[in-house]
Amino acid sequence: MTIVVTGAAGFIGSNFVLNWLTYSKEKVIALDKLTYAGNLENLKSVEANTNYEFAHGDIGDSRLVAKLLHQHQPRAIINFAAESHVDRSIHGPDDFMQTNILGTYRLLDEARSFFKTLSEENQKQFRFLHVSTDEVYGTLSSTDPAFKETKQYEPNSPYSASKAASDHLVRAWHHTYGLPVLTTNCSNNYGPYHFPEKLIPLCILKALQGQDLPIYGDGQQIRDWLYVVDHCKGIETVLDKGKIGETYNIGGWNEKTNLEVVHILCDLLDELKPREDGKSYRDQITFVKDRPGHDQRYAIDATKISKELGWKPEETFETGIRKTVQWYLDNQDWVANVQSGDYKMWLNKNYS
Repeated sequence: MTIVVTGAAGFIGSNFVLNWLTYSKEKVIALDKLTYAGNLENLKSVEANTNYEFAHGDIGDSRLVAKLLHQHQPRAIINFAAESHVDRSIHGPDDFMQTNILGTYRLLDEARSFFKTLSEENQKQFRFLHVSTDEVYGTLSSTDPAFKETKQYEPNSPYSASKAASDHLVRAWHHTYGLPVLTTNCSNNYGPYHFPEKLIPLCILKALQGQDLPIYGDGQQIRDWLYVVDHCKGIETVLDKGKIGETYNIGGWNEKTNLEVVHILCDLLDELKPREDGKSYRDQITFVKDRPGHDQRYAIDATKISKELGWKPEETFETGIRKTVQWYLDNQDWVANVQSGDYKMWLNKNYS
């Protein structure tokens, strides 16, 4: 038995592959284009595993995808491949349209063609699992109920609009062509191997380098935080038990403001890696101009996956964030290697 994991060298995809191979003997074909956020160092620990094979390529490359599917005959495709940074989508939306919309379309269509070649028994087992985001639902006020799977789509950024489009394509390929699909929409992930452009790894690394910790606006934007390994286990649960054609929201039940998150990070660093001058890392916090169209609040209602499939997160925010900070402190070689010249230019452009 084999599964294909796209976007496998990215943050969530690599954590999924690493977690999968800790307990499963099922082979993983890891497909990744290796853009700026795809990093093979994330998968270095499984390079010698005979149940792991890496394929360099784009989900939009139909010929490559077709070749992989027919060669390896997977019983599932788990699609993590996406451009995912809102700020980057504002500055340059074209890559998001190409990967998130056209790439997903081409991947779906090759999956459809492959599915038709399977025996009736193998068709019953086959799944296409599409990993999406809570940002497709838009924004919430402080008093609105959390996002349910039935919430109307109201994307507000080029990124979330492109992901919403990909979700609709997945739904259409199921209803029109009978492709057995599953969709998950997750809240903000955090944990090991997170490319340092997102809030948590960005602030950890800037704090350690003695730089300002840039907080958009007043820092009161609220997010629901989900430890990445919990998310991966939720995806595995949906793959194993989910009902074909259904959507499952995966959330951490951890709503916090961005400023609160940064305060927690600073306090943990004060404990684990104190500044030489004895001051708190909180002194490095600075507020910068808010980004255009910044959503105020995201919150996931994960009742459906909990009641129907029996999944719930194992980590609290307090336990997960401590593990995350410690991982970055313990993996400074990874940090140094990921901080390329291109990455530094992006930070300067975005936060100057």
